[in-house]
Parts: sequence; C-alpha cells; structure tokens
Amino acid sequence: MMNEEIISLLRLQAIPNLGEISARKLIQRCGSAAGIFKEKKSTLLELKGIGTWHIHHLRDIRYLKSAVKEFRYIADRGIEVIPFTDQRYPPYLNHCPDGPLLLFAKGNIHLEGHRILSIVGTRNMTRQGGEFCRNLIEELRPLNPVIVSGFAYGVDICVHEAALDFGLQTIGCLAHGLNQIYPRSHQRFCRPVEQNGGFLTEFWSISKPERNNFLKRNRIIAGMSEATVVIESGEKGGSLVTAEMANGYNRDVFAVPGRPTDLYSEGTNALIKTQKAHMLTSAADLIYHLNWDLEEKTQPVVQKQLFVQLDSEEQRIFSQLEEGGRIKLDDIAMKSGLSIGRTASALLSMEMKGAVRPLPGKFFEAT
Repeated sequence: MMNEEIISLLRLQAIPNLGEISARKLIQRCGSAAGIFKEKKSTLLELKGIGTWHIHHLRDIRYLKSAVKEFRYIADRGIEVIPFTDQRYPPYLNHCPDGPLLLFAKGNIHLEGHRILSIVGTRNMTRQGGEFCRNLIEELRPLNPVIVSGFAYGVDICVHEAALDFGLQTIGCLAHGLNQIYPRSHQRFCRPVEQNGGFLTEFWSISKPERNNFLKRNRIIAGMSEATVVIESGEKGGSLVTAEMANGYNRDVFAVPGRPTDLYSEGTNALIKTQKAHMLTSAADLIYHLNWDLEEKTQPVVQKQLFVQLDSEEQRIFSQLEEGGRIKLDDIAMKSGLSIGRTASALLSMEMKGAVRPLPGKFFEAT
C-alpha cells in the first residue's frame, strides 16, 4: 500500500475522539483514507455523526505531522503495518465495527487457514488454573489453532508458554507500542513468541502501558478470535471485560467453573450462571460447541425444502449455505455484507420457515 494511505490512516488514528466507526464511514464514503483529506467539507458533513468539530480536526496539520513522524519510526525499524483493508488483517476482527484502522506487527504471524482461539484470565493464577490451561492447550494441539492472549502476568503468560511448548502459533496482543515490552520480566519470552507467532498492537511508539490502553486492547483479543476462554477470574477483572466484548461481537465465550468458595472462580462462575459463557471442563466441550471436528463427521443427507418464500437477503444467505454447507454466523454475515444483527434476524426467519437448521457453535446449514 502507498505510503500516503498509511500516513492518512495514522492521521485518522491521531485525531482525538474520532473513533474507528466514524473513521471507517469516512473511508467508505471517500474511497480511501487519503481521499478524506482531499474531500470537500460539504460532502463530509453529509455523513451522519460527522460535524464541524470533526472537520476542524481533519484539517489540523498537527495530526499530519504526528502521523509522518510515526510512519518514519516504524519504517526505520521494519515494523509491519497491517491496514484493515489488507488481506493479512485478522478476518474476524475486521468484522467488528470498532476494529482498529491498522495494526502494527512483529514476528511470524500466519492466520490464514487456522482456527483462532483467545485464552485469558486473572494475573493471580492458581496452580489448578495453570494445570487446566496447559492441559487444555495440549488437548487442542491436534487441531493446530492459533492461541491469542495478552502477554500479561498469570494466565496470559501461561497460555503463551504452553502454546510454545506444544508447538502452536501464539500471538500476544499488547497495550502499548512495539518499542517496549510490559511487563519487563517477560522480555525473555519475546524471541520464542516472535519465532512462532508474534505481537500485535494498535498503539504507537509513544503509547505507554496505561490502564485505558489495556481495556482498549481487550477488544482486539476478543474480536480477532472465533471464541474466548476465561480460565480464572475474580469478581472483577480485565478478562471479564474481554468476555463481555466477545459476547458483544456475538462470539462464543467459555469459562472454567470452580468451587463457590474459590476467589478466582467468582468471575467464571458468574459468566456461566448468567449464561454469558459455556461451561468448559475440557477441550471436548469447546470442540463440540464450535463444531471444530466437523471434518471428521459424516454429512447427513437432508431433504431440501420446496416452495419456501425467501426475501432477497434470505435467498442470498440460503445460496451460501447450499454451496458451502455448514457455515458460522460471522462468516455468513461477512460474505453477505450484512451486519451480525441483521444476519441473525434473517436466519431466525429462515429457521421458522424451515429453510435452515441451527447447529452448535453458531453454525447453520440449509435444510
């Protein structure tokens, strides 16, 4: 991609309170990020949610200077830049309306053709939590998933270590720029992670590991994966925020149950009790709910429904399912160009008409 487009994306990132949703609307309207800064004010004001305040900041030369400075920094250090329009951008994350405009990457990250799973939890991991984490990843090893976490203390670093030990690609999502590592004690894990996975962040080199950055980072962990697993959590914690975000993206969430008296099972038990997460006792639970063993199943012969009246959107979805077999809700929405909510509504209507059948893990198939 041309330098001008990357600099324009950085410039949009630099503008305070613009937000990814508004930025993506502007890009869609103008055809590119660079096109925004060449467009007439009157045209930009036609977009809902864009006002004179935004126009003033879009024209502010300070953000251009900041963007150019950051571009030179990443170019000089060979940091990989992945815009949301690039095929290397995590596909699930790109379906999130607030996904970052671009990501910075280090390492050897290869997502194509891989299942992607996020595993998070408390920084105060217990011995039982660590054992469960390692056992889970070992059981998932034959499926060769990419394992994502936040590179923090406790469960996160246990996740990355276990993935490396069992030969799985692992990705650390950071809450700061790639010019540093937090916590510093995890510096020794950087080279192994970069050799078999790597690091992703949306934060510039000037960004520090501040609290708000960690909360913002959590949406990347939740958004780039097919599902999120919470190993252990207290009543409150960042891993519960990640689980909430995953639910908001209509992704599956799994939580490991514990005794009611266990401090670091309060959060996971609450997720299960409020039906915000599936109970996870072994990898078999996850494999079943996500239909990750579909390839090993014999596909049943089903009788097609005749004379079902479908509207244009439903017909588009039905054609996908006829051609592709069992497809996950997110992928249906992505291929149809519809929102998750609109796709879910259409599928419910089609289910009532007997045209589709829901399956575990938010998969659907034509009847």
